[in-house]
Amino acid sequence: MAERPTINGTEPNSFEGLLRTLDELDVPDGYKAEIIRGNIVVSPWSKAFYLDVMELVCEQLRPYLPEEHRISYGPFLYVFPGVERAYGPDIHVAHRGVSRSTSNHLDGEALSFVAELTSSSTRNDDLTDKVETYGKAGVPIYLLLDMQEEQATVFSMPSAKGYEARCSKPFGEKLPIPAPFGCVLDTTEFKAPEASATPPAP
Repeated sequence: MAERPTINGTEPNSFEGLLRTLDELDVPDGYKAEIIRGNIVVSPWSKAFYLDVMELVCEQLRPYLPEEHRISYGPFLYVFPGVERAYGPDIHVAHRGVSRSTSNHLDGEALSFVAELTSSSTRNDDLTDKVETYGKAGVPIYLLLDMQEEQATVFSMPSAKGYEARCSKPFGEKLPIPAPFGCVLDTTEFKAPEASATPPAP
């Protein structure tokens, strides 16, 4: 399978059709599917060490969550119908009420925080399309972890034009996370392990 196969929307106003197609899609193990710029984009799941980074982010932010919010990572699809996008963010924070549904489409505007960890196949969308969509949708905080450049950027102050504030730090430094979290994220352990590193024996 190609790294980023896409399926085009062929009908006028085809976002709902794309969602139905995505729901019926037999996505191979190790891949996830999103709707970006009118296409269903299938991309591979993250490298193994990304799991450590995602857990570190969740552990550090959990004490600062807004009331009744939950932080999670994993394949949940958040939908933005107004701009015909559907994303499966690597890390997501939303009010617990958003999951009290039998639908597999969650309300993107209910998010209070998202984080994306870039890969070679997703980096361009994470740096462009998702910055614009999350900002215009009013998601308070977008954390972009550029795993190729080893840099963390937090976008905040969403508006109709997108995010109005951003702050970047190289991995290894501390990054302030603005309200509604109001904390500091330590990125010391976000770098990739040495290529020669091997997992411990069971």
